Amino acid sequence: MWNASDDIDAIQASLLRTLASPHRLRIVHRLGEQGCEVNELARALGLSQAATSQHLAAMRVVGIVDSIRDGRTVHYRLSDPEILAACSLMREVLVRRLSRLGDLAASADRTAADVAPALSKVGHR
Repeated sequence: MWNASDDIDAIQASLLRTLASPHRLRIVHRLGEQGCEVNELARALGLSQAATSQHLAAMRVVGIVDSIRDGRTVHYRLSDPEILAACSLMREVLVRRLSRLGDLAASADRTAADVAPALSKVGHR
């Protein structure tokens, strides 16, 4: 039986697979600041023009970016500003998680430092 939700899940999975690249995430964040053309984007991200074009093509196929031709130049922009919002939200979630893990690691280090002197005294009896 056909289920629209299954189709949407499949499309979402495809879009997320496309975003599963540090370079493509950097492109999203850069295009979220301002649209730009391939050479500009390649220079800003330290990628070759060919690699940047390939990333943009993959992102265009799933609807993440739009291209606008202006003579010989092609400008790229996010197809929907909410794409940047979604990626930024996930980044904030990760930063909070890493911060909690860092706090946990720091707490474990403090605990280990507090326990070490007591353990060394036990060993000297």
